[in-house]
Amino acid sequence: MGISAVVSVSSRVRIAAFTALVLAGGSVACGGSATSDPAAAVAKAAENSENITSLRYRISGTLAGKGRLEAEASMTTKPSAMSLKMNQTEDRGGDGRLEVRFVDGVMYVGGSALRSEKLNGKSWLSAAPAVWGRGNTENQSYGVLPRQLEQNLLVQSTLLVGSKDLRVIGTETVDGTRATHYKGTVDVDSLRGERLDQIFGLEASDPLTMDLWVDGDDRPKQFRFRARHLDLMTNTEDGRLELTVTFLDIDQPVTIKAPRAEDTRPLGDDTADG
Repeated sequence: MGISAVVSVSSRVRIAAFTALVLAGGSVACGGSATSDPAAAVAKAAENSENITSLRYRISGTLAGKGRLEAEASMTTKPSAMSLKMNQTEDRGGDGRLEVRFVDGVMYVGGSALRSEKLNGKSWLSAAPAVWGRGNTENQSYGVLPRQLEQNLLVQSTLLVGSKDLRVIGTETVDGTRATHYKGTVDVDSLRGERLDQIFGLEASDPLTMDLWVDGDDRPKQFRFRARHLDLMTNTEDGRLELTVTFLDIDQPVTIKAPRAEDTRPLGDDTADG
């Protein structure tokens, strides 16, 4: 069972990928090299992302109103689990270092960003039920993670399939891997109907500029979103959104363990909440 079986790519993405491949006669060059039809290469990368079962990735960027974000994470679907270490330099200051784990339907949160009175002498808070890997709007992080990190990143990497101005930038090296760089813009409003659950967390106004790097195995190696951030409460722009995701390891063994029970406090426990 791949990640697509846990967080399904929308039918619209799959149809677009199939259509692009048929129109191009299936002509995608080996090794992720640039082709005469960028749409076919991007569609192939979207198709290949569906069967990935484990992933280690890095995230960096700027979130409007929240500041600079750096994170590294691992996730697996056998069984469904995720581990993420995040450092967020907030605009208002303060320590934003957190570690989050989802294991066996429980979310664990630790790090120096947590107030000591919440921890009450422990190293971790726990919350259940917590869902990770069922994607869309079902992920439950109790507001700990930024919305942009709650969505399925593999699905987000496929959004460039819908670009009408897709083009090849060239061949570049990403984290030691040669990859073809594609770029285009995506109409956010056109995505909100069928894929609101995947784009909603980005909270971006039109246009959404996206870069995608495809490796020699015709799979996404890195993607980047850039847009004006949209405040959904006021429907006004209030800053810049820029988010880069680099896939470090794909389908390599991933083991994620829960913290020791004696180091953990349940979220909402009167003694934990002080």
